[in-house]
Amino acid sequence: MSDGPTSDAHDDERELVLEYELDAPPDKVWRAVTIPALRERWLPQSDLAGAEPVSSVPGEEICYRMREAEPPYLESHVTFRIEPNEAGGTRFRIIHEIACADVRRMLTAANSNRCSLMRAA
Repeated sequence: MSDGPTSDAHDDERELVLEYELDAPPDKVWRAVTIPALRERWLPQSDLAGAEPVSSVPGEEICYRMREAEPPYLESHVTFRIEPNEAGGTRFRIIHEIACADVRRMLTAANSNRCSLMRAA
Protein backbone atom coordinates (compact mmCIF):
# COMPACT_ATOMS: atom_id res chain seq x y z
CA MET A 1 0.00 0.00 0.00
CA SER A 2 1.16 3.54 -0.59
CA ASP A 3 2.21 5.77 2.29
CA GLY A 4 -1.26 7.23 2.49
CA PRO A 5 -4.24 8.26 0.49
CA THR A 6 -4.28 11.04 -1.99
CA SER A 7 -7.45 13.07 -1.82
CA ASP A 8 -9.30 15.60 -3.87
CA ALA A 9 -12.39 17.64 -3.10
CA HIS A 10 -14.78 17.72 -6.03
CA ASP A 11 -18.16 19.12 -6.95
CA ASP A 12 -17.93 22.25 -4.80
CA GLU A 13 -16.67 20.43 -1.69
CA ARG A 14 -19.62 17.97 -1.67
CA GLU A 15 -17.54 15.02 -2.74
CA LEU A 16 -14.40 13.60 -1.17
CA VAL A 17 -12.19 11.27 -3.20
CA LEU A 18 -9.47 9.15 -1.59
CA GLU A 19 -7.14 7.06 -3.72
CA TYR A 20 -4.93 4.21 -2.55
CA GLU A 21 -2.43 1.98 -4.31
CA LEU A 22 -2.76 -1.48 -2.73
CA ASP A 23 -0.49 -4.50 -3.04
CA ALA A 24 -3.48 -6.87 -3.08
CA PRO A 25 -4.96 -8.03 -6.40
CA PRO A 26 -8.29 -6.47 -7.52
CA ASP A 27 -10.34 -9.64 -6.89
CA LYS A 28 -9.23 -9.71 -3.24
CA VAL A 29 -10.12 -6.02 -2.77
CA TRP A 30 -13.47 -6.65 -4.46
CA ARG A 31 -14.28 -9.40 -1.97
CA ALA A 32 -13.37 -7.07 0.90
CA VAL A 33 -15.91 -4.44 -0.20
CA THR A 34 -18.72 -6.80 -1.23
CA ILE A 35 -18.81 -9.68 1.28
CA PRO A 36 -20.67 -8.34 4.33
CA ALA A 37 -18.58 -10.24 6.91
CA LEU A 38 -15.35 -8.80 5.45
CA ARG A 39 -16.79 -5.32 4.82
CA GLU A 40 -18.09 -5.16 8.41
CA ARG A 41 -14.55 -4.81 9.80
CA TRP A 42 -14.05 -1.38 8.22
CA LEU A 43 -17.53 -0.30 7.00
CA PRO A 44 -20.03 -1.45 9.66
CA GLN A 45 -23.60 -2.30 8.74
CA SER A 46 -24.72 0.27 11.35
CA ASP A 47 -23.28 3.05 9.14
CA LEU A 48 -25.25 1.91 6.10
CA ALA A 49 -28.80 2.99 5.24
CA GLY A 50 -29.37 -0.48 3.76
CA ALA A 51 -27.47 -3.72 3.30
CA GLU A 52 -27.95 -3.83 -0.46
CA PRO A 53 -25.76 -1.68 -2.70
CA VAL A 54 -27.30 1.20 -4.64
CA SER A 55 -25.42 0.09 -7.74
CA SER A 56 -22.71 -2.33 -8.72
CA VAL A 57 -20.49 -3.16 -11.69
CA PRO A 58 -19.02 -6.54 -10.71
CA GLY A 59 -15.30 -6.42 -10.10
CA GLU A 60 -15.09 -2.66 -10.79
CA GLU A 61 -17.41 -0.49 -8.70
CA ILE A 62 -19.95 -0.72 -5.91
CA CYS A 63 -21.96 2.05 -4.24
CA TYR A 64 -23.64 1.98 -0.81
CA ARG A 65 -26.02 4.41 0.90
CA MET A 66 -24.85 5.63 4.28
CA ARG A 67 -26.90 7.34 6.98
CA GLU A 68 -25.71 9.21 10.04
CA ALA A 69 -26.71 7.67 13.37
CA GLU A 70 -27.94 10.95 14.86
CA PRO A 71 -30.41 13.63 13.72
CA PRO A 72 -30.81 15.00 11.16
CA TYR A 73 -29.82 11.53 9.80
CA LEU A 74 -28.11 12.86 6.70
CA GLU A 75 -27.54 10.41 3.88
CA SER A 76 -24.59 10.06 1.58
CA HIS A 77 -23.24 7.63 -0.98
CA VAL A 78 -19.90 5.91 -0.77
CA THR A 79 -18.57 4.39 -3.98
CA PHE A 80 -15.62 2.03 -4.19
CA ARG A 81 -13.82 1.87 -7.54
CA ILE A 82 -11.33 -0.88 -8.17
CA GLU A 83 -8.90 -1.22 -11.06
CA PRO A 84 -5.63 -3.04 -11.58
CA ASN A 85 -2.49 -0.94 -11.31
CA GLU A 86 0.81 -1.26 -13.17
CA ALA A 87 2.48 -3.11 -10.25
CA GLY A 88 -0.03 -5.99 -10.26
CA GLY A 89 -1.94 -4.58 -7.31
CA THR A 90 -5.03 -2.41 -7.12
CA ARG A 91 -5.83 1.27 -7.52
CA PHE A 92 -8.63 1.73 -4.98
CA ARG A 93 -10.77 4.88 -5.00
CA ILE A 94 -13.26 5.78 -2.29
CA ILE A 95 -15.71 8.48 -3.34
CA HIS A 96 -17.93 9.87 -0.58
CA GLU A 97 -20.71 12.14 -1.78
CA ILE A 98 -23.63 13.89 -0.09
CA ALA A 99 -26.78 12.23 -1.43
CA CYS A 100 -29.55 14.74 -0.70
CA ALA A 101 -29.95 17.68 -3.10
CA ASP A 102 -31.49 19.86 -0.35
CA VAL A 103 -28.45 19.29 1.87
CA ARG A 104 -26.17 20.13 -1.06
CA ARG A 105 -27.93 23.46 -1.48
CA MET A 106 -27.65 24.18 2.26
CA LEU A 107 -23.93 23.41 2.25
CA THR A 108 -23.36 25.58 -0.79
CA ALA A 109 -25.22 28.45 0.88
CA ALA A 110 -23.43 27.91 4.19
CA ASN A 111 -20.05 27.87 2.50
CA SER A 112 -20.68 30.80 0.19
CA ASN A 113 -18.94 33.26 2.55
CA ARG A 114 -21.65 35.80 1.82
CA CYS A 115 -22.86 38.05 4.58
CA SER A 116 -26.52 37.43 5.27
CA LEU A 117 -28.95 39.57 7.19
CA MET A 118 -31.07 38.07 9.96
CA ARG A 119 -34.51 39.61 10.29
CA ALA A 120 -37.00 39.39 13.10
CA ALA A 121 -40.42 38.07 12.14
